[in-house]
Amino acid sequence: MLYYLFEYLDKLDFPGAGMFQFVMFRSAMAAVFSLLIGIFAGKKIIRALQRRQIGETIRNLDLEGQYSKRGTPTMGGVIVILSILVSTLLFGKLENIYIILMLVSTVWLGILGFADDYIKVFKKDKEGLKGKFKVVAQVGLGLIVGLTIYFSPEIVVRENTEIRVNNVIEEVTYQNEDVKTTSTTIPFVKNNNFDYRWLVNWMGDFADIAVWIVFVLVVILIVTAVSNSANLTDGLDGLASGSSAIIGVALGVLAYVSGRVDFASYLNIMYIPGGDELMVFASAFVGACVGFLWYNAYPAQVFMGDTGSLTMGGIIGVFAVLIHKELLLPILCGVFFVEALSVIAQVFYFKFTKKKYGAGKRIFKMTPLHHHYQKPGDGSIEALIQKPIAPLAEPKIVSRFWLVGMILVVLALATLKMR
Repeated sequence: MLYYLFEYLDKLDFPGAGMFQFVMFRSAMAAVFSLLIGIFAGKKIIRALQRRQIGETIRNLDLEGQYSKRGTPTMGGVIVILSILVSTLLFGKLENIYIILMLVSTVWLGILGFADDYIKVFKKDKEGLKGKFKVVAQVGLGLIVGLTIYFSPEIVVRENTEIRVNNVIEEVTYQNEDVKTTSTTIPFVKNNNFDYRWLVNWMGDFADIAVWIVFVLVVILIVTAVSNSANLTDGLDGLASGSSAIIGVALGVLAYVSGRVDFASYLNIMYIPGGDELMVFASAFVGACVGFLWYNAYPAQVFMGDTGSLTMGGIIGVFAVLIHKELLLPILCGVFFVEALSVIAQVFYFKFTKKKYGAGKRIFKMTPLHHHYQKPGDGSIEALIQKPIAPLAEPKIVSRFWLVGMILVVLALATLKMR
């Protein structure tokens, strides 16, 4: 909204109004405002949650310090959502289709997470919203995003073309016209564009339609997978919010360089007209995560609940799809995916060994993976992996996961030149 106000003031030669034309300036302002909203509004929201006795119900997991968290306010994801929405509405270009999609995704997933938390807290149902309803909502968002990318004339790219001399890239050029594409960036290869059409070329004339069906299915899978992975990661104070902030920084950088033809050419990636505006949203997202972390860091004064975790994960998934970097997510969101894979592997191995030997066995002492490090490895819990022998303190586990996340983000960004 402020963008349009200062655009008008700029026409009147109002001093300094032209600063709002620069994405970097508005991104910085969005980050700062989002952070301040999280800190100051967050304090009032936490007090309101406490007054209404909206506290976390703690399951008996036999973890050190577990019961000290009983009664800690939950549904704090409202703080994150409020910070993102207000900052983006203030500093973003609201007619930009990418901003519109991110705002819709934030509200959509926020409502989904809120419904889940509401059932847990007010209906006293520990299971929350039934899994099938969550999946239907996530699939619905994936359909909205995927079909909008297909139908909207504003979502286009200019694909990069390499000019090589003696197998050395001399120049990267772009098409003169914007085009619809199902191509995406793939790491570690020379020609770093992967087109989903290659999967359906054998279909002949039907391939033009089939590729978009495949693309929409991929979008649905990504939104669902990343959203649920973030939800599983939210088990220790500050783990999900801190990890999301780290990923958000990388996504903001990727959006900016993809939306600038000069940087895109240097990195040899697709140029996405208007994509740099997403950096404003990414900055608001990072500011919101850090603002929430102010209260969520150990010992947490508030938990985000599914209101926050489902929203954060879904935002990351949708954002990556919009900038055609979804194949970087296994690296960028490595912490999320390892957490999810630990649960999948544990359940599969337990069922397999129970069927084969009559008694289920475990790979980890406990899943998601962060809880494995909270359990002693003295043999009291039968599992294939016993290390570490001594349980680690919660802040140490969180800080190490953050460090791993930072390393993965650097690696993901480096893949743009590692070919």
